Amino acid sequence: YKMEGLANLDDPMVVGLDEFERRGAAYDQAHPQEFDRGLASRTVDDVAILVYTSGTTGRPKGAMISHGNLRWVIEHFPEELDQGANDDKMAFLPLCHIAERNFGQFLSLETGARVNYVENPDTIAENVREIAPTVMLAVPRIWEKFYSGISIRMKEATRFEQWAYKAALAIGYQRAEYKLSNRPVPAGLALKFRIADALVLDNVKRSLGLHRARFSVTGAAPISPDLIKWYYALGVDMYEVWGMTETTGGGAINLPGALRLGSIGRVAPFNEMKISPDGEILVRGRNVFMGYLNMPDKTQETFDAEGWLRTGDVGMVDEDGFFRITDRMKDIIITAGGKNITPSELENELKFSPYITDAVVIGDKRPYLSCLIMIDHENVENYAQERSVPFSDFASLCRTPEVQQLINAEIERVNAKFARVEQIKKFRLLEVKLSPEDEELTPTMKLKRKLVNEKYKSLIEDMYGASN
Repeated sequence: YKMEGLANLDDPMVVGLDEFERRGAAYDQAHPQEFDRGLASRTVDDVAILVYTSGTTGRPKGAMISHGNLRWVIEHFPEELDQGANDDKMAFLPLCHIAERNFGQFLSLETGARVNYVENPDTIAENVREIAPTVMLAVPRIWEKFYSGISIRMKEATRFEQWAYKAALAIGYQRAEYKLSNRPVPAGLALKFRIADALVLDNVKRSLGLHRARFSVTGAAPISPDLIKWYYALGVDMYEVWGMTETTGGGAINLPGALRLGSIGRVAPFNEMKISPDGEILVRGRNVFMGYLNMPDKTQETFDAEGWLRTGDVGMVDEDGFFRITDRMKDIIITAGGKNITPSELENELKFSPYITDAVVIGDKRPYLSCLIMIDHENVENYAQERSVPFSDFASLCRTPEVQQLINAEIERVNAKFARVEQIKKFRLLEVKLSPEDEELTPTMKLKRKLVNEKYKSLIEDMYGASN
C-alpha cells in the first residue's frame, strides 16, 4: 500500500496503511489490555450502526442495527454466493445505505474480499471497467444504465456489428432459458455459447467491465425481468435479492439452481417470511432491527402482536416458496373508477428504455393514469444532437417536440403491454437534472414518490386540468 501520488500530502488526519498499522502495534504494546477491555464493553445487543431509511414514501427514520443483527446475517450468508480473498468488489452506494455497509464493507471484512471505492457517482461506468469486479452488487438504475449504453451503441454500429451482436445474443437467450429455469445447459448449446462469447459477447462484457464477474446481485429496488434475462444472455449470472434497512438488508434471495425470474427468491437462511391476511409481507428473525431511534410509537407500529415486522410491501408466495413483490402498500393506486393499479409494473417497464431514468405513475382517485418522467440526459442529448435538434440547456432539451415524441413513443411501447385502464394517458418531463444530492432522490437514485407528488403538484394537476 504505497502513498502513490500523495508524497507531498501533509495532513495529520491522513496516513498510509503501513504507518497506521505501525502506530496501532505501538499502542497495543503500550496498552496490552485495551483491546480486550473495549471488546468486553459491548455485547451483541448493543447498537452497532444507525442507518436512516431512504424516505421514499415519508420522513427518514433512524434504524438501530445491533452487533447481533449484523453478525447473524453475515454468519448465515448463503454459501452459494461465496466470496473470498481473490474477489474484487466495487463500492459505489453511500455508506449510509445498509446494502453497502453490510454486504459491501462488513461481509468483505469477514471473507477477505477486496473492496474498491469509486471516485464519485459520475465515474461509476469508468471505474467498473478499471476494476473489473468479480462480484458485483448494484441497484437497478446502474444495471439499466449499462444496458441502455449498449443499446445506444448498437444502434450506431455498422450493419455487420449489429448482425453479429443480434446473432450472438440470440444464442445467449437460448442458454438463459435453461439457466433461468434451473435446468442444465445442453452440451451443444454450451459450445455454441462459448463461441458466441469468444467472438462477440466477451467484448460487450469488457466494455462494461463485467468480463471477470462470477456473479452479480441486484436489489434495493424493483427490476425488470427482461433486464435480468439480458444479462444472462450476455453470460453474467444475476440474482435478485430483497431486504430492507429494518431487516439488516436480508430477507429473500435467488440463488444458483434456485431462482425464479420476476421473484425476489426464497426465504433467506437467517429469517422467516410469510404473507399476512391483507397481503403484506411479514419478516421475523434475529436479523430484524432493534427499533427506530427515539421513536417508540413508530417502532411499535412496525411490529404485530407476534413480533412479525410489517414491511409495507404487498406480495405473494407461490407453491415452490418463491416470493414476489407486487408493490408498496402505500403506492397502490385506486383510480376514480375503482381499479387497483400497481404502478411499479409500469414504472419498471418504462425504466427499461434507454431514454428514461425514472418514472412516477400517478392516478390515485383520478380518472386515468399519468406519469412524471426523468429522462436519461446523456442518451437523450445524444439523440437530439444526432438529429440536429436545437437546445440550450436541460430544460429546453426536455421541451423540444422531438424529445417529447421520443418519450411518447416509449410510453406507447409500454402501454401496449397493459390493459386499456392500466395505460398512461398523459405525461410530463421533469425539467431539472437530478442527482443523489437532490431531495427528490434517495441514495439509491430512486425518486421519492411522496415528495415528487408534493413538489410537482402543479405539474400533475396540469395533466388533469381538462378533466377537472
